[in-house]
Amino acid sequence: MTATVSIIIGSESDLDLAKKCAEVLSSFSIDFSINVFSAHRTPDLLEQHLEEAEKGNTQIYIAIAGLAAHLAGAIASKTVKPVIGIPADGGPLNGIDSLLSTVQMPKGVPVATVAIGSAGAANAGYLAAQILSLSSKEIADTLLSIREANMQQISEVNKKLSKK
Repeated sequence: MTATVSIIIGSESDLDLAKKCAEVLSSFSIDFSINVFSAHRTPDLLEQHLEEAEKGNTQIYIAIAGLAAHLAGAIASKTVKPVIGIPADGGPLNGIDSLLSTVQMPKGVPVATVAIGSAGAANAGYLAAQILSLSSKEIADTLLSIREANMQQISEVNKKLSKK
């Protein structure tokens, strides 16, 4: 049995970002797996994983990679299921190179790309939840509750500011 969301990282150095994404998925009770497969160093292992995931119940892929960051594109070339790319924030360009590598995909092979680094990792989890909410009222309701709580927090800040 494969996980609903397959988080694939290009190297072990991306594990902290994967964990940040996994925290969000866990908060929605969405099952996930985390694996390390490099588009460049282990392409055969990546392809084997994707074949197994495509036969299983995997619905969304989340790819985290830095530098050349071809992982999300390599995954997108092998599936028609949603692929979310998280550009890692390391390297000499602090993730700008990863962002450009992840977001610049040819027509017909899209990768939904989120922000560089930690904020992107959290948003990838939320985006996966939004996609899954199309067929899950429970996830949709949880998303709405989170939005409501965020609105309440901002309202409270505004109340405090108006009293000054």
